[in-house]
Formats: sequence, structure tokens, C-alpha cells
Amino acid sequence: QVQLVEPGGGTVQPGGSLRLSCVASGFTLDYYAIAWFRQAPGKEREGVSCINESDGTTYYADSVKGRFTIPMDNAKNTVYLQMNSLKREDTAIYYCAAGPVDGSTWDDSYLYDYWGPGTQVTVSS
Repeated sequence: QVQLVEPGGGTVQPGGSLRLSCVASGFTLDYYAIAWFRQAPGKEREGVSCINESDGTTYYADSVKGRFTIPMDNAKNTVYLQMNSLKREDTAIYYCAAGPVDGSTWDDSYLYDYWGPGTQVTVSS
């Protein structure tokens, strides 16, 4: 059974750090792009970051460049979202997704086949 789960959400103060995990089961990540999306209340889902498993190419939304990274651990079939210098506007539900996606379309959510249930990230003092 194909499944993605995202442990690691929580509440953090502005300026703090948090690491999310995207753990895949039922398939290997080798031939997929893995992306993180987020959705804040009243806003549309937006792409945050993506890694192309085949060559390690990474993509980031302008709003998170320089603050977030997307490392992966193939041995654990896991992709992470390392979030540093968090801002209140980063508050959202974060989802990981997997799909045969490449290049400039990485932030098109309709192209992803598998989704995790989401995890809440709250940035608040």
C-alpha cells in the first residue's frame, strides 16, 4: 500500500527552526519528485520546495529561499523539509507529495500522484 506520512509538525517561535519528515512506504522514492506544499487558512495551496530524486535537483519558492532546505535520505525512504528563520507567515498545514514531475512545473499540485495527510506548523510567540 502506497503511503506518505509527515511527522514533525508543531509550534515554534518566530526565528526558530523545525524539521518535517516525509516518510514513504509501499514504493521507493528513486523515480519520483518529492515536493512540499502548504496551505494557510483562507489561502490556496502553494508549492514550497521540491527535490527530483533522479538527479537531486532542488526547487524552492521565492518566499522560502535561503531559509528552507529539502535534504533526503534514500536509505530511510525519507525526504525532509528543514525550516530555519521561521516567520509567522509560514504558519500552515504542510503536505508532502510524490509524482513523476520535473522542472518548471514542480509547483503544480495536480501533477502529483500521492499525498500525505498533512501536518500543522504554527509560528507564534
